[in-house]
Amino acid sequence: MNSRIAVVPGSFDPPTLGHLDVIRRAASLYDQLHVLVVHNPGKEAMLPIAQRLALLEQSIAESDIDGDVVVASWSMGLLVDYATDVDAGVLVKGIRSQVDVAYETPMAIVNRHLAHVETVFLLPDPAHALVSSSLVRQVASLGGDVSPFVPPAVARFLDTGARDV
Repeated sequence: MNSRIAVVPGSFDPPTLGHLDVIRRAASLYDQLHVLVVHNPGKEAMLPIAQRLALLEQSIAESDIDGDVVVASWSMGLLVDYATDVDAGVLVKGIRSQVDVAYETPMAIVNRHLAHVETVFLLPDPAHALVSSSLVRQVASLGGDVSPFVPPAVARFLDTGARDV
């Protein structure tokens, strides 16, 4: 495994400014960064995976994030299978609270055991610490303004009424 290649996994439903913050900082730390849209069977998605990929690509391009950033999706098998396929030695996870730490720590230990893939936790910019995709989905579904919480590409998409997809 190459410790200079990392994967930032998430549902990105929709991508938020917090996600972009983690992506930007991770891209500066690694030679190649894979931003991976994963299917979470425990969540009902608002946006189809193809739309999330397109919004991530557009948001990353508009944010002038430097580095070799690959946007992809993965819905079959374990996350570490993808990491192994692309020779990534690191998973990068954004951690907003103690709840995230408690949720992510067991997965990090299992991933290290399964595939010798390390997990690096990045703390959020305080401006984004309390914003989640779930909160954005709720506000958007009720017609609220989510533009302070999401990249412009996502705000434009949601403003077109596409949130009913």
